[in-house]
Amino acid sequence: MDASGLRILVVNPGSTSLKAALVAAGQTVRTAEVGSGQALEEVARVAADWMPLDAAAVRFVHGGPDHLQPVRLDERVLAELETVTPLAPLHNPTALRAARALLDAHPGLPLVACFDTTFHAELPVAAATYALPREWNERWRLRRYGFHGLSHEYAAGRAAALLGRPLEDLRLVICHLGGGASLCAVAGGRSVDTTMGYTPLEGLAMQVRSGSVDPGLVLWLQQSAGVGVDELAETLERHSGLSGLSGTSGDMREIVAGLGRGDTSCALAFDVYVHRLVREIGAMVASAGGLDALVFTGGVGEHQAQVRTAVSERLGWLGVAVDPERNAEQSDQDRDLAAAGGVPVLVVAAHEELAAAAHVARVLAGGEA
Repeated sequence: MDASGLRILVVNPGSTSLKAALVAAGQTVRTAEVGSGQALEEVARVAADWMPLDAAAVRFVHGGPDHLQPVRLDERVLAELETVTPLAPLHNPTALRAARALLDAHPGLPLVACFDTTFHAELPVAAATYALPREWNERWRLRRYGFHGLSHEYAAGRAAALLGRPLEDLRLVICHLGGGASLCAVAGGRSVDTTMGYTPLEGLAMQVRSGSVDPGLVLWLQQSAGVGVDELAETLERHSGLSGLSGTSGDMREIVAGLGRGDTSCALAFDVYVHRLVREIGAMVASAGGLDALVFTGGVGEHQAQVRTAVSERLGWLGVAVDPERNAEQSDQDRDLAAAGGVPVLVVAAHEELAAAAHVARVLAGGEA
């Protein structure tokens, strides 16, 4: 069974939004901005409005060690997912509430959890393993999970289509840049490295999340500065990143506007963001074994030309350069922005719902996602 013959509702709780999409005949035919995560009764209403449906899916950022593949949702699975909520506190609580709202309002509708960790489930052992005592890793099943997998999976396939080459032959670095942000190195058609780890807090500087911080600094804040665990978690998850550095909401549009006004705090935030992004792109190129295309997706990746320009200026040594006119164009079309003779620099609109719908079809058919 494939998604082409199904009508599937996909609910996508992001860190700053709650969206719904209707996928039919393998295409997104309707979308709705349901709310910030509080208006969960709207999820059930949207499902009713879009009937008939063959199935529904809810995107879960984290499924923990027991749920690395899509799964039919029932109360047992929901209870298991409840236990990993602390690993994705900005996303999983909303996903759980949305799933329960759908189960309560439409009990006969097949409901599938689709996980951001699935695309990274077979990371090479060296990339997935933390250098912690082996007994810790085994006892607590510690590993690097990686996230934004639905977005990275879709963008990789779409990049291959745009380039007219088999995905298995390409070495890609995909930049999912939104409220949350992560990179993925794709080689041989699979994820071989990524910037997020055990939780979505690792890696790049993000809108409100810190990204990676020296663990010794975190210990010092607790042991010497007297910062409590709850305050530390709240600050790292919700009051750091671009927001913490600039004193703004952290929305990249606000940061870029501040740059235009000569705001030094916004300038620092932007420079830190780009520095971390470029540094990690270099790491992903090394993991992929080279670079056949650089791919931008997500709200910032798709719409912020200034970010793409800053990144390409620092990656000229890799053959990355964007055409200024094409880069400045505002367009919703997937496209190549590369200057003549340069490595392809692709902009791909994020369609996590299409990857999720394909997973749902395989679950309903009883196969592996």
